[in-house]
Amino acid sequence: MRIWIDCTAAAHPVVLRPVIALLRERGHEVAITARDYGQTEGLLERFGLEYESFGSHGGAGSGSKALALAGRSAALARWARPQRFDLAIAHGSVDLATVGTVLRIPQAQMQDYEYAGLQRKLAWKAARRVIVPDAIPIDRLEAAGARAGKLIRYPGLKEDYYLSDFTPDPAVLAVLGLDGLGIRPDRDGDDRVLVVVRPPPETSAYHAENPLYERVIDRLCADPRAITVLIPRTDGQRNAAIAREDPSLLVPATAIDAQSLIAYSDLVVSAGGTMNREAVALGVPVWTIFSGRMGAVDERLIAAGRLRELRNADALELAKRTGEPGPIDPRDPAILADGALEAAGKD
Repeated sequence: MRIWIDCTAAAHPVVLRPVIALLRERGHEVAITARDYGQTEGLLERFGLEYESFGSHGGAGSGSKALALAGRSAALARWARPQRFDLAIAHGSVDLATVGTVLRIPQAQMQDYEYAGLQRKLAWKAARRVIVPDAIPIDRLEAAGARAGKLIRYPGLKEDYYLSDFTPDPAVLAVLGLDGLGIRPDRDGDDRVLVVVRPPPETSAYHAENPLYERVIDRLCADPRAITVLIPRTDGQRNAAIAREDPSLLVPATAIDAQSLIAYSDLVVSAGGTMNREAVALGVPVWTIFSGRMGAVDERLIAAGRLRELRNADALELAKRTGEPGPIDPRDPAILADGALEAAGKD
């Protein structure tokens, strides 16, 4: 089969990498498109995945989002029409949903958050199969546009699947200059606390105002024990962090091996979802400062004590982590590839 995969955010190349590999191993031809947003393109390049890029993020306003969607979808339609794809796969891409519907391409959509609004409903309505964690109740999924007959529900976290073959690479410490600050892979003899921070998804429809994020950065910069690596989503977040001119606050210039960085860190603080759950999957202490409506996956993790909510920056516990990094509950990503192929009625 000829299969189209669209990556519109930085998490998508990471999530879809093992699915792409499995599809190609099975003899399918896979074409990848991307959007110029955050580190999406940089991560595809780091993984050695060739892609064609179309459009950019429309920003926070609904009007600009609509214009960006229309422009990118038109360009994608012109590209996809002569290719005669048998299947299209994405992790919540409404552009793929729009073009796939117009061109009558069977679609599979992955997602692990049920409250992202209209875009989610459009993508799930267009898809033949919706691939989600079994933590999300069916009534919430149906309310978001994914009727029960479409669902492929998998156990655990999506991060358990794409991190199943993960081994942390200490090279990320040198790339960031952390080795020069005394941060070693084994962390022996190192009394600094390495913190990874992910800012809020300010341009997403489900984002709410999050003043706690800046207070967390203030707290970390004020503590001489902390070395903080900020993984920004936007140029504005990057520039604001750099403008602090704080040597303990590091901002990568390009896409990095964030999973290895998390594995070698002492704790993670994130206002999003994927990085939180990567830390959970790798056994790293993690605090969420997400300000939107909490999804079922994170609700379950919080109830189990695997994810902690931070409501006051002063309550953040800076402590050295013990134990070896690595996947806690690795799972076979074939269930994701098989579920996507069901949308085309082929294997």
